[in-house]
Amino acid sequence: MTESNHRTADHPIDTMFLKRWSPRALTQEEISEKDLLSLLEAARWAPSASNNQPWRFVYARRGTEHFARLLDILNESNQRWAKHAAALVIVISKTHTQAATGEMRAAYTHAFDTGAAWFSLALQTTVSGWHAHAMAGIDRDKAMITLGVPEHHRVEAAVAIGRLADPSTLPDDLREREKPSQRKPLAELAFEGRFKAE
Repeated sequence: MTESNHRTADHPIDTMFLKRWSPRALTQEEISEKDLLSLLEAARWAPSASNNQPWRFVYARRGTEHFARLLDILNESNQRWAKHAAALVIVISKTHTQAATGEMRAAYTHAFDTGAAWFSLALQTTVSGWHAHAMAGIDRDKAMITLGVPEHHRVEAAVAIGRLADPSTLPDDLREREKPSQRKPLAELAFEGRFKAE
């Protein structure tokens, strides 16, 4: 077993997986474009089917003209805390690929592959001394229009990146949840030979 960050793994793993978590209490510290691009560089090297690399990222750093536009894409409950982030990133996947004939074909693993890129970003963020919190609570239709996302792409999620702040900076209802979450036992998630229904 491996222990770190008030978490215990059922089997031995590297502690970086336990150290990574998704806080909401973030300082209002800014991040340089150089540092943010280093985090996104890790995402660029994620694996993907046929090396299609379907992930796309639209980012905005605190202190730039773009930050408010991306913040407005988040739902109100996420805006309450993400407004303190150093950067916001909207994660987009390319849903189709173009065949040699010019025909657009569905890329069935686009979300799976983009998830790998998100996790590469998340781990690089952690080892670089930052934190990343992915959010499903966004207005995807607004994101498509506001960011000029073309056809055959899908807005997947948003990510807030920042330095860890004291939980007392959060609203009361969020403060109680500000700790690394636990996971279901591996026996509930992995099955040898055949799927086991819940």
